[in-house]
Order: sequence, then structure tokens, then C-alpha cells
Amino acid sequence: MAGYEWKCITENAAFAGRDGAGAVVLNDKMWLLGGWNPNDKVNFPQICNSEVWCSSDGETWTEVVEQAPWEGRHTAGYVVHDGKMWIVGGDCNQGHYQTDVWSSADGEHWEQATSSVPWGPRVLHYSAALGGKIWVMGGQTTPQFAQEEEVFYNDVWCTENGSQWNRVLEHAPWSVRGMIGHSAVHKDRIWVLGGGTYETPTINSRQFMNDVWSTNDGVNWELHTESAPWTPRQYHDVAVWDDKLWVMEGCYNADAIRSMDEAKGSWNRNDVWFSEDGVNWEEVPDTPWAPRHAASPFVYEDALWMVAGNNMFPDVWKLFRK
Repeated sequence: MAGYEWKCITENAAFAGRDGAGAVVLNDKMWLLGGWNPNDKVNFPQICNSEVWCSSDGETWTEVVEQAPWEGRHTAGYVVHDGKMWIVGGDCNQGHYQTDVWSSADGEHWEQATSSVPWGPRVLHYSAALGGKIWVMGGQTTPQFAQEEEVFYNDVWCTENGSQWNRVLEHAPWSVRGMIGHSAVHKDRIWVLGGGTYETPTINSRQFMNDVWSTNDGVNWELHTESAPWTPRQYHDVAVWDDKLWVMEGCYNADAIRSMDEAKGSWNRNDVWFSEDGVNWEEVPDTPWAPRHAASPFVYEDALWMVAGNNMFPDVWKLFRK
């Protein structure tokens, strides 16, 4: 089995610390989109911003757009599809749900595909690109942030153009969930790796999962394991690199009070796991970066990158084969 090693590229990138920022690779560059940091009133006057940053080496970052035409957001759907980067939906930190879809071929010029998706108000959904389509799965409403009926989803939707959506499955066999950062497409299949649900006014607790599922069509799902060896988690990040699935960081503490200070503490994780088949997992030992959740992962130049996260450090790390 190949050995891996982390390298710190920079501990102080040009962008401000943030969590939930989009991370896509397009035109031989890494692109960082938006993000959330309620304690930074200068760079995040509306809690979230719509900045667009890019880098070709992970050390030098250029701000392409200070304020994109899409409303500031985090933990949205972020994919590359049809030669463009896409932002699918958003959050409800502005007191309303963001039901729009945007795309850009260069990070500077953005086009709105729709202002109102048919899958309705939801946040923390899981998104991926496969087979010439964008896919949206799961998610939920959070009435404590924006008035809406309390709903938890495990449905599956897809689109070819961002504006016309089809629901291919109303109830997937996996339990309702979201809170999975970015996406994993491996062996021509979309993989759902763990995840969870956010507390609501009537359900004052979170759910954390560590089961593994995959599909090649959004309709037929295969359960690979009911309980992976990594701790159940949410707000983790997933990726595919070196022909393997990766699960990184996230949080787990069913009894934690979700204050900003506590979120920086013991319920964050910094473990990193990989698998070729979703069943057999191995941990990369001795992760050197600080625990976090809702980071921004990139697969770029034959390496796996870990950027920022909710500890609000603007750091950049690179995992490579020894």
C-alpha cells in the first residue's frame, strides 16, 4: 500500500479564514468560492461572502471577484459540469433559502441557470456530477434560521442544464441526511459517505452516520457497509484521489452545544481515511493539521489538498504519495 505524507504549503493564505467554501478545479486552477465566518465582520459583513479566489500552486491566491452576483453562501452544492463550475442552492443564513443555481467558465463571469429550483427550500444537501448531469440528494430545512416546514430529505434529483430538474427517486434506501462536504465519484458511481442531520426546533439533537452507499444512476443504490471504521460524522469532506475514496475531518459529539468556541474544540476531527471499495478502510496516521470541519478539499496536480475550515485558519495543506 502506498504511503502518504502531508506538507504545509502555507499557514496564512491571502484569503480570510472561512468554512463551507466551495472547492472546485477548473482550467488548471483551484477555485475557492464564498464561505462563512460570522466573527470576521470585515470580510464577511453578511456572515457569508461571495468572493472568488483561485490558485495554481496553493501558496499564491488571487482574488478574481470580491463580490460575485450570487448572494454570499456556504455549504452549497459545488461541482464541475459541462466545462463550468457550478453553485447549486445554498444556505439560509440571510433569513431565507437560496434556491438559485449559477455557473461560470472563468470564475469572473457568472450566469444564473434558475432562480428557483423545483426541489424547493433546503440546505446541507449533497451534490455531485456524473454522466453529464448534476445530482442533488438529501438535505433538510432548518426552521430556526428561516421559516419553513420542518422536512428531512433522502430524495434524488438531476439536471443537465441547471434549470430543468427531474426527481428520479423520492426516497433512497439510505436514511435522511446531508452535511457531506463536496462529492465523491468513484468507479463511475456517486458515493454517499456518512453524513447527518442538523437539529431543529422540534428535534434538539443531531444525527451522525458512517454507512457507505453508491449508485450509478441515482435510482439503484448499493450498501457497501453499515458501519465504516471511521467515527460517524457530519460536516466532513469527501473526495476521490489516487483511485481511492477519501473521508476527512468533520465533527462528532451528539451532546455538544454548538457555540462558535465549542465548535473549535473537542468535537472537531482531523483524521483521514481512504478505501478502494468503500468496505475496507485504512487511516493515514499522524495528521499534522489542526482538527476542523467544513473545510475545502481539492484534487489537483496528483495530490489531495485540505484548505481552511471552521477553525478559521487560512491554511493550505497538500497530501502526496511518498
